Amino acid sequence: MKIPRCMSTQHPDNVTSPFFTNNAILGGEDEIEEAFYVFSHLGCDEQMWDYEGKEVDNFVVKKLLTKYESFFKERVLGRDVFITLRVPNPSIEREEAKILLETLESIPRSFDVAKLFYQEDIAPIFEVILPMTTSSEELNRIYYYYKEFIIGKREKKIGKSDVTVGEWIGDFRPDVINVIPLFENMESMLRADEIVRDYLSDKSLNYQRVFLARSDPAMNYGLINAVIFNKIALKRLHKLSQDIDVKIFPIVGVGSAPFRGNLRPQTAERVVEEYPSAYTFTIQSSFKYDHSPEEVRRGIKKIKRSSPKDPQDIDEAKALEISKRYIMEYQNWIMKLAPLINRVAKFIPQRRKRKLHIGLFGYSRKVGDISLPRAITFTAALYSVGVPPEILGLNALKEEDLEFLEEVYLNLKNDLKDALEFSNINTKLFPKELLKAIERLGIDFRENEEHEELTSFIVKRLEENKTEDLDKYILRAAHIRRFLG
Repeated sequence: MKIPRCMSTQHPDNVTSPFFTNNAILGGEDEIEEAFYVFSHLGCDEQMWDYEGKEVDNFVVKKLLTKYESFFKERVLGRDVFITLRVPNPSIEREEAKILLETLESIPRSFDVAKLFYQEDIAPIFEVILPMTTSSEELNRIYYYYKEFIIGKREKKIGKSDVTVGEWIGDFRPDVINVIPLFENMESMLRADEIVRDYLSDKSLNYQRVFLARSDPAMNYGLINAVIFNKIALKRLHKLSQDIDVKIFPIVGVGSAPFRGNLRPQTAERVVEEYPSAYTFTIQSSFKYDHSPEEVRRGIKKIKRSSPKDPQDIDEAKALEISKRYIMEYQNWIMKLAPLINRVAKFIPQRRKRKLHIGLFGYSRKVGDISLPRAITFTAALYSVGVPPEILGLNALKEEDLEFLEEVYLNLKNDLKDALEFSNINTKLFPKELLKAIERLGIDFRENEEHEELTSFIVKRLEENKTEDLDKYILRAAHIRRFLG
């Protein structure tokens, strides 16, 4: 079984629109084109197909095989390249819960299409990602619902007839699917090994993929904690794999902004070194579209040519002790800045046809009692006013903390330096008390003058309440950074 190394995703963190669309906001047929493009031109071996919070084409397999027949005859879908579904979590996204059932029903239909195309039994889709996983029960509900209610109905008889559903409609395959937990909050990430152990306890699986978020932990608990929680989870999952003799292949969800992972074509080797035991890395929209195709291909090749290693060994107790102090300070800053973040968020341009994430059609992210936009918009809002979110909470760290963290977070200084290039310490909004913490780290940075000028202008317009065309200036600043948020 081939496990993909580079998972292309639909995260809308890009500034530049891809060449295959005439619309700045991707959706529908654009995402079909995107899937083909990342397989055929960029070298990704997996495409996440995201049903969470957005409208999605349910016929992706049929359209890809029909439109790009020669490519997929050579690169078999489900064997060489993969479509992996990200579904809504009914425990949290109640209004979208039934989309999960519709999505699971589409898997056997895609199997039928691929069987006709390849003239053999190949499951083009056999894995689904469950976001915001908090328990093994959530995973089991999907695993067993598919097995009992979708595959199981082929044996059911209809009314008084002797004909089964399978005899009437045809067989339902694949027999089972893999459910990939996506852990996004602190409690779940630190219990990832326990949850996976419990989920696997009644199954005979050869392997299990586990997805660790990088963006939401950063937004909720700060940059340093996002790295700490990932590294603890990776270490514990590795031990679990040894204990139960099941291969576990971790996925790390990294974006282009330093706050969200700092994975760009130019930093691919650094990020692989930071998470040595991660098997799959997400290639988000900014990575794909805010750099030249040649740079993108080079970055993806670097990831695919590298080999996973054992996870980094860290002092968990010391890391978590620092984490507690840092969270409190980081969240204090978020509470102070929340009104500004939410105000600027209204002007951050959309890049995907997503439904609202509050009210009827979804959810908002929360830090304490404060409602915030989702991670990309959150990050873009702070960068747009010259306050990189990476710096928030640094003042909680002592001298000895910094020495320890530099051993745990290998690219701490590099990531902060990359972020501070797009800071603006001259505006009233920049937290001056954080400058001492930045100085203690000994980071020698130079602000990008053009970005500084734009963020000064954006702040001035906000102060004067002259917000018309603010989105244009926000986009210009994002073009300089080469990521939206």
